[in-house]
Amino acid sequence: MKRNLFIALTATTLIWGACAKEKQLVVENPIDMARTDEVLVLERHQFEASFPVPAAGMLPVVLNGKDTLASQVDDLDADGAWDELAFLVNFQPKEKLALRIAYVKADAYPVFEKRTNMRLGIEQEDGSYKEVDYYMAPSVAEPFKIIAQGESVSWENDKMGFRTYFDCRNVKDLFGKLKPGLIIDKIHTPEMGSYHELADWGMDILHCGNSLGSGGLAMLENDSLYRLGSTETYEYQKIAEGPVRSVCDLKYGGWKVADQNLAAVERITVYPGKYWFQSDVTVSGFGGEKQLVTGIVTSFLTTKPEHFKANADYDAIATLDKQSENHDELGMAVMLKANEVTKVARSTDVNYFDQYPTVPEKGFSNVISETYYVAQKISNDNPARHYFAAVWGLENSKWKEMANFEAYLSSEAEKLSNPIVVTIQ
Repeated sequence: MKRNLFIALTATTLIWGACAKEKQLVVENPIDMARTDEVLVLERHQFEASFPVPAAGMLPVVLNGKDTLASQVDDLDADGAWDELAFLVNFQPKEKLALRIAYVKADAYPVFEKRTNMRLGIEQEDGSYKEVDYYMAPSVAEPFKIIAQGESVSWENDKMGFRTYFDCRNVKDLFGKLKPGLIIDKIHTPEMGSYHELADWGMDILHCGNSLGSGGLAMLENDSLYRLGSTETYEYQKIAEGPVRSVCDLKYGGWKVADQNLAAVERITVYPGKYWFQSDVTVSGFGGEKQLVTGIVTSFLTTKPEHFKANADYDAIATLDKQSENHDELGMAVMLKANEVTKVARSTDVNYFDQYPTVPEKGFSNVISETYYVAQKISNDNPARHYFAAVWGLENSKWKEMANFEAYLSSEAEKLSNPIVVTIQ
């Protein structure tokens, strides 16, 4: 990003500028739209096939002229060796860039601004929270107890914070932000105070109740919804965290759907500069096709939810109303491939907690109510992808209007439909 960073790197990296046959990484924006914070990912085998093999202890960085692009190397399979390089690039409409690869010593890898974050903090005996990269939630057979910081696994970027309860509820929730910055490390600590009250950074802005909250998961089976909650096992595994992306897996075993016993893994990925996160859900233990559901809480909704074409490839369901906990405008949406949508509907608004209590301490039931949802066809062991977006009118006044939210979703859909073209020449 900075020229002085490039100067520092030239002393410790191997750069092939003087080689007539140096290969370049050519990246091209195929559409007539400016694109900021585009995340590109290269797998290690692409380097080994095209670029000189680095010496031991050297890691790749990406150069655009005299600028060093923000990047991170991720060890996705925890074997001690990096598997992918992720980096950020900004593009003008239809711009093509020729980038170079250089290597730097691992202990001298550049420090870039951290713009994504992933966290599970487990309560300690002294009341503090220790971050862990792996943890299995207590069995649902045990008495309900909150053990996690903010009750949740949390992830964020510089635009929005998200979380999912790390217990049998497994409902997703939102932290609205009033300014860029990362806050989830301080959630639920004396330094921050109550996240339910408006502060200079923002607040918890969503009431979830017995709904799916902001993108919780369920299965639609014989016209009934089965929440992905109260499973026999529930595990968290951090995969990657850094300036360019953060990734975790939420793993579930013993998911009771009608008379079936299923397993599921949700891989959550969050990138800088986006009002959304990416969810890739893999369900196993069945034959044929099923209908995976995700949705949006409608507790305070007074306007009609919308289902529309974000672009030629993507459908979206969305709500926007004075539905935040701060009683101001909050927009939420699910976006997914149009050819995978099987049903869009609204659950009952009846709260069945008195008849079917799951967590009396929290007034919560696994019976899903007050939810606008979309069903997506899935097959066994094949990941199904959707994107969940949220915007807050207090952060930016343009989010007070559904037209602006829809325009944003449409522009994001166009980018997803037209990925950056990457070639090695």
